[in-house]
Amino acid sequence: MIRPAISAIFVGCLAVCPAFAADDKEALITDALSAASPEIAKTATVMDWDNSMLKHGTGAYTCMPTPPEVRAKGGREPMCLDKIWVEWGDAWMNKKPFKAKGVGIAFMLAGDTGASNIDPFATAGTPSNQWVVEGPHLMVLVPDTAQLEGISTDPNNGGPYVMWKGTPYAHIMVPVANRPKQ
Repeated sequence: MIRPAISAIFVGCLAVCPAFAADDKEALITDALSAASPEIAKTATVMDWDNSMLKHGTGAYTCMPTPPEVRAKGGREPMCLDKIWVEWGDAWMNKKPFKAKGVGIAFMLAGDTGASNIDPFATAGTPSNQWVVEGPHLMVLVPDTAQLEGISTDPNNGGPYVMWKGTPYAHIMVPVANRPKQ
């Protein structure tokens, strides 16, 4: 499911990222599991970005360490995804249509390094794409996009907001702590 380009970046990063060296499986697992609560982390499966299994789990979540291209820049973005979010991730990465079959929950309790609030494929901030660096947060998918109506799209409203509204990848961002200082 992971694009070959991401796998190639991952392999290249392993040569230059000593904190996450190829033989440092435990560091990758620790990073991945930091995305969720201890209860979720306890039973989660951990997969690397090349789809290799780092830790078998019995729970409903799959956690992934910080993507290699983010690690290469010194950032952190580990995530823990339920089945619906794993499907969403495949659709988003491959620019395919997506419709949630139920409510999906994802955890990014280590925060992220930034994304456009309006363009799902933006790779950097611009004056017009509402770039947001979010602190610890949950993300929620809903099966009926009408359920997003009435929820703010303003990432600075002090509460949950809809990211990527009007796209197949729209979801609710739920901040659970302050954003990092910029």
